[in-house]
Amino acid sequence: MRVLLIDDDVNLGKVVSYQLRQNGYQVDTATSGDEGLKKFDQYDYDLIISDLKMPDMSGIKVLEHIRRQDKDVVFIIITAYGSIENAVKACQLGADDYLTKPFGQEQLLFTLKKALKFKTLQTENLNLRHELSATYQLDNMVADSSAMQQVLTITRRVAVSDAPVLILGESGTGKELIARAIHYHSPRKDNPLVTVNCPTIPDNLLESELFGHVKGAFTGALRDRKGKFEQAHTGTLFLDEIGDLNTELQAKLLRVLQEYEFERVGGSESIKVNVRMIAATNRDLYQQVQEGQFREDLYYRLSVVPITIPPLRERPEDIPALVNNFIARYSGDRNMHIDPDLISALESHDWPGNVRELENMIRRMITLSESDRLTLNDLPQTIKTPPERKQIIQVPEQGIPLAEVERRVIRQTLDKTGGNQTRAAHMLNIPRHVLLYRMKKLGMRE
Repeated sequence: MRVLLIDDDVNLGKVVSYQLRQNGYQVDTATSGDEGLKKFDQYDYDLIISDLKMPDMSGIKVLEHIRRQDKDVVFIIITAYGSIENAVKACQLGADDYLTKPFGQEQLLFTLKKALKFKTLQTENLNLRHELSATYQLDNMVADSSAMQQVLTITRRVAVSDAPVLILGESGTGKELIARAIHYHSPRKDNPLVTVNCPTIPDNLLESELFGHVKGAFTGALRDRKGKFEQAHTGTLFLDEIGDLNTELQAKLLRVLQEYEFERVGGSESIKVNVRMIAATNRDLYQQVQEGQFREDLYYRLSVVPITIPPLRERPEDIPALVNNFIARYSGDRNMHIDPDLISALESHDWPGNVRELENMIRRMITLSESDRLTLNDLPQTIKTPPERKQIIQVPEQGIPLAEVERRVIRQTLDKTGGNQTRAAHMLNIPRHVLLYRMKKLGMRE
């Protein structure tokens, strides 16, 4: 690595330069801040070592000038023991570490390696964040169907706000994918995204998992522990399958959403948090409210913006693009192709496991296929002979007026909801006033 050493102490400069060269560093030296900046403008350096006090220009001034041009180069300050406060100030302004005179070769090399390692971790972390952000870019998501286009439109709009979001949909439809997309398109994208899968944690541990606990709160609580809410501070908390929460935890969660504060298990101190809440469930949460299994006030707190992801069987237009996506992901160096007949068979399947089922099936077919072309012969038998789909409306041979189809669909939906118009409108994906207008136009009594 190329190092620039800036120090007006010529003898110290010679010693440090020799020690660094002996350990594989390429070293340039400067005896003043001005000379050092000129060399910095001419060459690319991986690391700068600068004395804090120099006659023409302080090390802090050198640091400020370099940071305006390069935020990534590692910068080490050298200071006398009595000026540690100034060295700390330099670190606050962007220096990566400091050395206190006098220092030996081991301390010098250890400080440099530590700073370089930390900078490498920072760069890797930044690159990982960029990769995650790219992974969850809405423009990269498969959405050929109008239903999914609508989902992505709502996702874009809600991402820039702090409004709570409730994502509804069957297992495998991509609820967590949408939750992550909301986070990585939000102003909180550089802060934590913490995920909790509620059904996988026993009820007696879930409260501690969410809110943390203090030492001695219960058997095995050997020290204070932060919960997921504290870990998600300034970021996003995603509660997956929230319909599985028991009523006691529902009440405590409601308080956090109302007051943005809570106490750890066994503690009495109120802890305030700034968290954006996203929840998801594959259950009919509204029905659970009607049956008294889920708190109505919590439901409305969570569902400020509801997003319903349609099952794959209702958007077969997305299947060809999804299949191509999975083939590109899992085929490796193989130049895989797929027969049109196979695509047609996949489009006619009901996909009870939705996108996750489709992904696993394509991966299995690629793994087991002996050729680079997927055909109907690669399909499992259950897909080759799919069950007949049930028709919501039986269309007679002589045809049926479209208004009658609409009337029957509305009537069936109202029957399913016990006459609840608000719920029926939600199931039909229209506002309640639109439902009432259509009923009136079709001559249906409220």
